[in-house]
Amino acid sequence: MNIEKFQESMYKLVVEASTNLPKDVRRAIKEATIRENAGTRSAMSLSTITKNIKMAEENISPICQDTGLPTFKIKTPIGVNQLELKEAIKKAVAQATMDGKLRPNSVDSLTGENSGDNLGEGLPVIKFDQWEKDYIEVRLILKGGGCENKNIQYSLPAELEGLGRAGRDLDGIRKCILHSVYQAQGQGCSAGFIGVGIGGDRSSGYDLAKEQLFRPVDDVNPNEDLRKLEEYIMENANKLGIGTMGFGGETTLLGCKIGVMNRIPASFYVSVAYNCWAFRRAGVYINPETGEITEWMYQDGEDVDFGPSEAEKETAAAVQETETKVIKLKAPITEEQIRQLKVGDVVQIDGRMYTGRDAIHKYLMDNDSPVDLNGQIIYHCGPVMLKDENGKWHVKAAGPTTSIREEPYQGDIMKKFGIRAVIGKGGMGEKTLAALKEHGGVYLNAIGGAAQYYADCIKSVDGVDLTEFGIPEAMWHLTVEGFTAVVTMDSHGNSLHKDVELSSLEKLAQFKDPVF
Repeated sequence: MNIEKFQESMYKLVVEASTNLPKDVRRAIKEATIRENAGTRSAMSLSTITKNIKMAEENISPICQDTGLPTFKIKTPIGVNQLELKEAIKKAVAQATMDGKLRPNSVDSLTGENSGDNLGEGLPVIKFDQWEKDYIEVRLILKGGGCENKNIQYSLPAELEGLGRAGRDLDGIRKCILHSVYQAQGQGCSAGFIGVGIGGDRSSGYDLAKEQLFRPVDDVNPNEDLRKLEEYIMENANKLGIGTMGFGGETTLLGCKIGVMNRIPASFYVSVAYNCWAFRRAGVYINPETGEITEWMYQDGEDVDFGPSEAEKETAAAVQETETKVIKLKAPITEEQIRQLKVGDVVQIDGRMYTGRDAIHKYLMDNDSPVDLNGQIIYHCGPVMLKDENGKWHVKAAGPTTSIREEPYQGDIMKKFGIRAVIGKGGMGEKTLAALKEHGGVYLNAIGGAAQYYADCIKSVDGVDLTEFGIPEAMWHLTVEGFTAVVTMDSHGNSLHKDVELSSLEKLAQFKDPVF
């Protein structure tokens, strides 16, 4: 094999997966935009998502800034040197990271040190299998941390909130899958996709669940029982009212694929792999002699034009006439300004904001801030950054990360430094909500995964602190224009996330009685 050509092919595969959603995923998102009620927060979110998809494709830049942990699944003819393929893939991943197509996401689990190139012990994940065909198949999925953290595994029998007892049967499996969608809420960047693995042990069950995510969205399960279950889940999970970003709405789930394997008598696991709307997977067939791509996978069926139809244009025009007032914010923000905001308000930010993720929040608990944060805005974001030949930093992707991870720190840090606004996705908990009320703060929900849309709002990078934590975890000083987000937790004790969770729990209870 020409290993250099194979490495080039793997680089193309990584770039395609990161920057261009496959046709089947695009069709599912398009259907969701048609189904959603015009003028709602969910409709606004879906509109932003479709803009972001187009921008990522045109810019050849990451759809979402969290390019995840690359997982390759490879089938090779007997006799192919898998060690050579593995090394070529590593070089391709490192090159894609250097070129800003992947964010450096590989962190030493003990020291917290970022390798800077997405390589490290066990990374990227590469799983080989052999077959008797005369070509190589390589499939890749980029699954971000926000949706990975909403994976869940059930051991049956179990008691499930809202649904009661789930037994070791098809109906118990049904309850587990519905509960998995409920528990994800908006934190996994809904509307999303799920892969389900029935059986196996704890590790093989999760492997089977993730394997289902490689199936096309519109395929048909050959197992009749599982086909019926997939259809049932798709119909009824969307009745929970969680909606896009957890804002409420008509579409919570875009796809459900279920697989089954044998188990031992003592164990019965149902494993669910959750994937956000930015469902980044790609696949290729490779000539084992030349190393070149002969065919791309996931390209079947009709392509999608995300431009609005005439009916959608008319709806948009009608909505614009009654559009919710957009409130302008610019730091430093006063407590009086914050107290005037309420859940549901749409805000647009101009001026300065600072990024801060897990490492920054932990650091600020015990140390002074490198900048004055009084009246300022913290953005839960780990951007993709590139430095030009003159040493100037540029933002290549900059969507929000899941905020709930900062729950142990957020309220204390806001009060300690006088921070007035926090931007993220998925909402936060009771401790932060109490601090917002006491201190006079607000939580703003940006659109998860919309990394190109928000990168376009960032007009300059004016500085950076704490780079020893790595590019995603550093504190970046950003100047923005027209950065749009929704107030979902206000200074009066109100939380949209809490309201949607309680409402969806009530709706979940209607599925308690046996169906299968």
